[in-house]
Amino acid sequence: MAIVGSDGLVRAANERLLALFAPAGAGAGALTGASAADLCALREEPWMWSSFVEVLQGRRAELLVSRRLKAADGTPLWAEVTITPLAAGGALLSVADVGEDRELRARLRHLQMHDAVTRLPNRALFFERLSGALEQAREAGTGRIGLVYLDLDGFKAINDTLGHRTGDRLLAAVGRRLTDCAAAHGGHLVARLGGDEFALLVTGSTGTEQAGELATAVLNALQEPFDLAGQRHSVSASIGVVERAARGTTATALMQAADTTLYWAKADGKARWTLFDPERNAHRMTRQALSSGLRPAVERGEFQLAYQPLVGLGDGAVRGVEALVRWRHPRLGLLTPNRFIGLAEENGAIVQLGRWVLRTACRQARAWQLTRPETPVLMSVNVAVRQVWDSDLVADVAEILAETELPPGLLQLELTESAVMGSAGRPLQALQALHEMGVGIAIDDFGTGYSNLAYLSRLPVTTLKLDGSFVRGFRDAEHPNPADETIVEALVHLAHQLGLSVVAEGVESEEQAQRLRAIGCDTAQGWFYSRAVSAEKVTELLGAPVRP
Repeated sequence: MAIVGSDGLVRAANERLLALFAPAGAGAGALTGASAADLCALREEPWMWSSFVEVLQGRRAELLVSRRLKAADGTPLWAEVTITPLAAGGALLSVADVGEDRELRARLRHLQMHDAVTRLPNRALFFERLSGALEQAREAGTGRIGLVYLDLDGFKAINDTLGHRTGDRLLAAVGRRLTDCAAAHGGHLVARLGGDEFALLVTGSTGTEQAGELATAVLNALQEPFDLAGQRHSVSASIGVVERAARGTTATALMQAADTTLYWAKADGKARWTLFDPERNAHRMTRQALSSGLRPAVERGEFQLAYQPLVGLGDGAVRGVEALVRWRHPRLGLLTPNRFIGLAEENGAIVQLGRWVLRTACRQARAWQLTRPETPVLMSVNVAVRQVWDSDLVADVAEILAETELPPGLLQLELTESAVMGSAGRPLQALQALHEMGVGIAIDDFGTGYSNLAYLSRLPVTTLKLDGSFVRGFRDAEHPNPADETIVEALVHLAHQLGLSVVAEGVESEEQAQRLRAIGCDTAQGWFYSRAVSAEKVTELLGAPVRP
């Protein structure tokens, strides 16, 4: 400690301060007259010097700073410098050696910011460095950044079969190999982000080629077997590579892109690296947006039905229609089922959507029955297997038929062959209950699934819908496919022997219609007759042969 005059010079100092700043053997007054600002390096920054002056003048209550000083013998030290004004004028100077505290904090920070298994920087330090690199690159204006994000394929199996100790040894060995690889390609930062996930940060990237070369080098490095306690272990990795301009991106956005690209690498077969593709990501984002918007879209009434006629091959009359749902998306326009039905089945929205389709279709069928009772129209509605498992389909159908007053015989439910064949338990019970109610059951896309004919004798099926792939073989009258014709003829004959009617899907030409008629197929649908059209257009077609 020392007393400092209002002029900033030392008036008196205690022995500890003398031992720190005075030469060895110096007397008690060795520091008298010395500049306190020079002793404590307070002139190096303008704000610090002005604050020091304000304390000496009594206009500031205290100045507290940490400074890197040099002792009289040249030894550097970190000190906490405190200067407080005295009532009689001048100030009290206090210098505390905080070197050990800083060293302890540094060790604690190192432990906090590094992975205990691999000794690599951990997720926290990686994000700190990534954010700093992005900021520095953005300041440069044209700076770019690259990220190689990987995880080990099948690492969980190693932990499960060989134990976590062996797994940790393997992770440490992988970390060392990645560090060597990064050092050989420019000294890039390597971090373990958790589990079996690692990342390599490419600052000052020169382009996608550099990041791709690094990813290839990582794959090659990991292909070499690892020798752990006398045992050789082989691993592979899936890698997502992102390289872009720093301006306009964030650490979170970069990691999200890397995570997405890593998922692509795994989906594409693992043991490879994949470069981020904005178009592929846009498709994924669109898919995600569609999936999350399905349920609200049903509530907002954004769906509508179109109807494709089912035409009798004998007389060309409309025997029924298949209800096909469309989504009037506010941004993407009119979407066909192939854009959203799969998503609805994945996230369960198919139950709510399917119930709406069934109710809307039955209302329309009842309207046709009331206006044209002489030409009853069969309404065929597609049903997903998840509607059977995740809801009470039988109760839904019964409620909607009662609500719309549609006779059960005018409703037909279509299930795909893969959903119907092998049915047991609840699905089979539901089909039987619907059949007993009087509702028709059709197997859609027949011939493309299990084709287990033995089930046809046990299932309450009324109709087979032949997949359009068979009908396509009928397209060329001069060069017909005899195999397709033989298969269709055999299926039609088998169905009729079992008391089932047959619908041919995908009919596109007069030649196809004629040959299906000759074989004995009952009904057809396809563009040759009509595309899916509005209910008003179907009303015009009722009661008259359909002519393309």
